[in-house]
Amino acid sequence: MTDKSAPRRRGRPRGASDSRARIIGAAVDEFGEQGYDGSTIRSIAARAGVDSALVHHYFGTKADLFAEAVGVPMRPDLDVPGILAGPREDVGERLVRYILGEWEKPEVRRRGVLLLRATVSSKLATPLFAGFLTRELLSRVTASMDAPDAELRAGLVASQIGGLLLARYVLKVPPLVDATVDDIAAQVGPTLQRYLFG
Repeated sequence: MTDKSAPRRRGRPRGASDSRARIIGAAVDEFGEQGYDGSTIRSIAARAGVDSALVHHYFGTKADLFAEAVGVPMRPDLDVPGILAGPREDVGERLVRYILGEWEKPEVRRRGVLLLRATVSSKLATPLFAGFLTRELLSRVTASMDAPDAELRAGLVASQIGGLLLARYVLKVPPLVDATVDDIAAQVGPTLQRYLFG
């Protein structure tokens, strides 16, 4: 007796673009309702009507899916650990150079300003973005420090960076807009260095 069923096709499943779009839509809804910490790949998959393995196939981790769904313009969760692992004496300055260097790119700046404005003005967006930053960035910064008040120090780093981005790219405070990335890194870097390791 031979199996006459059709062989399984290789490659992308049929309706792949539809599944991907449904996952994105489900992620936006789930993140919006449950926040970053309250959302899981499994709950997003259930909402989209797909298997959670398909979500991982298209997007990888929850942080990857969040970045795609809300348009995060840069991925500090991927880049900052390498900065923190470098020579300790100038981590603060390297951190400022990295962040401002990314924001100087027009597309990153455009999307970043939109996201920053939404985070400041929306009751829904604020905890969502704060959850992402806390879980994917600040926890990594905290892990790099050997201090009893590491969470407070990481929060101070975030406040300094957030205030800098807001002042330079949203409020457009003239001296900050006119300053070069190198000038700002030289001034702000030592403050971040003190927060991190002082």
